[in-house]
Amino acid sequence: MRKNVQTEGLAMGAPTSTILSEIYLQFLENNIIYNILKIHNIKGYFRYVDGILVIYNTIDSNIHIPHDFNQITPKLKFTIEKEIECKLNFLDITIQREQHSIPTNIYRKPTTTDAIIPNDSCHPIEQKIAAIHYLYKMHTYNLTATDIQKKDTIQQILINNK
Repeated sequence: MRKNVQTEGLAMGAPTSTILSEIYLQFLENNIIYNILKIHNIKGYFRYVDGILVIYNTIDSNIHIPHDFNQITPKLKFTIEKEIECKLNFLDITIQREQHSIPTNIYRKPTTTDAIIPNDSCHPIEQKIAAIHYLYKMHTYNLTATDIQKKDTIQQILINNK
């Protein structure tokens, strides 16, 4: 009987996988992506884990930007999500483009639950505090007046999880 053997990539959940993935992505950023950013006059490049936000002027750009990113390596596939009505969701925020400002709102996916690490779990205290700190940092976003009510949602999440 033949066992399934992984022949490429990194094992999901292995302790070294996240470190090696980060090293590899930083290598790509410093050696290949940097050149793409220069060639296309990219205004901003921001990455959090595997989420990347690229800001560029659509007047100066062309269809080659997504193509160039997808030519980096055959195993990585970059997708493009364009702003709709001057808004773009990235991670847990909605970024809005206005004439002289860039306000942000808290973004919650339709599938988002209010579950975080509950206080009575056996997780290390550092992980519990990190979950609370993450929600607390949302208060520091440059929220629009209509989005201030979501602060109540954050407070309710904390109460629900003790």
